[in-house]
Amino acid sequence: MTLLPERRAHFQSDGAISGRESRSKHRGGGSLARFALEKAADPSQLSCGQAYRKVTLIIQSFVSDELPQTPHVRLGLYQGYGTAGNMQAVQANLDTLKAVAERAVGHGVHLLSFPELYLSGYDLTDAACAHRLAEEIRQRGVMDAVAASARSNGLAIICPYPEAADVAGERRYYDSIAVYGSDGELLKNYRKTHLWGGDERNNWSFGHVFAEEGDAYSVFEVNGLRVGVLNCYEAEFPELCRILALKGAQLVVIPTAADEWTLLRTGELTKTPYPDVQFLIRANAYQNNLFCAYSNRRGTETLNGETVGGYLGNSCLADPHGNFLIPVIPLPPQRDDQPGSGWNDQMLLIADCVPAFYGPTHPETKIGDSAAATQYLNDRRWDLYGTLTSRERIDQATGEAEPYPQQPE
Repeated sequence: MTLLPERRAHFQSDGAISGRESRSKHRGGGSLARFALEKAADPSQLSCGQAYRKVTLIIQSFVSDELPQTPHVRLGLYQGYGTAGNMQAVQANLDTLKAVAERAVGHGVHLLSFPELYLSGYDLTDAACAHRLAEEIRQRGVMDAVAASARSNGLAIICPYPEAADVAGERRYYDSIAVYGSDGELLKNYRKTHLWGGDERNNWSFGHVFAEEGDAYSVFEVNGLRVGVLNCYEAEFPELCRILALKGAQLVVIPTAADEWTLLRTGELTKTPYPDVQFLIRANAYQNNLFCAYSNRRGTETLNGETVGGYLGNSCLADPHGNFLIPVIPLPPQRDDQPGSGWNDQMLLIADCVPAFYGPTHPETKIGDSAAATQYLNDRRWDLYGTLTSRERIDQATGEAEPYPQQPE
């Protein structure tokens, strides 16, 4: 009898370690670790202006002791809290990224993801602030520092950020995601194509409207596995994961900023929490035969010392059978006399994405005289789906035809 490799879920504690010393070579194992990240010696890299930046990090992992030679990815999702709205915040978030990357590579992570608009913070409250930060991030070469961290640690990084770019003859600003390979080269720059609500539309342009921006939903490789990215609200559009699956994606990672509440640009607080869409992550994974990850913040976000948002902390990873590999387990209440306790601490969630571990989801069958597995992607009737790209829809309430605009509004 062949035994499957042992898969282990870890949630444990070890001692305080420094960023460089954390790069142990074991694969897997959970830990509660405290970081002291040394100030960068390379003057081209940003720092917080402090000699050390401490990050308390809870690590939860679900990994295998034995991995096949076939393509696979050990995925890390950073889920934490931070500051927003100025370059001090950007520098602090960048330092955290570097510290988490150093810890992640010690756990064998191939691909490390951060939440939506990670570098700047999500709740920027107004367009002027958002655009100013996008310009400064571009001028100061912050993304070069992210690429350098990917290269020095030898792992790929998904880093959401505010982007300033000249597109179609105008300066435009985007809610973007940069993906750097383990060699520091840019694998993908994705601009959010489906903006949520008035505040996002106020701050950002819709991405991939113009041909010069390239293919929105392209796929890249990490450790031999084909990967695609989407952004937050886009997890709720089944068409998007399906497009990536049809392009061969085996893993879709979706950074998000799903909140319990946020401060709107009007000065009001939102009254309704953002829906917890983990059930859609499972559906996206199952119906497309891929791994699907949702990479969110947890805890609070501050802007100039004021708390402007509280986030759901519902990062997750579903496998091709629709099972969760990464659900966040409840933590005990936070205690002031016990650092590392409580809901509001930062986490690194790690799991293995190994397509070879998964067999069929449906009973055995034959088509004609040949054995066949049930595959949704094989059984699609593509010739019947023209309505999905129609320029109009029928309003569910009135029954009247409603045209879509020429460009998103």
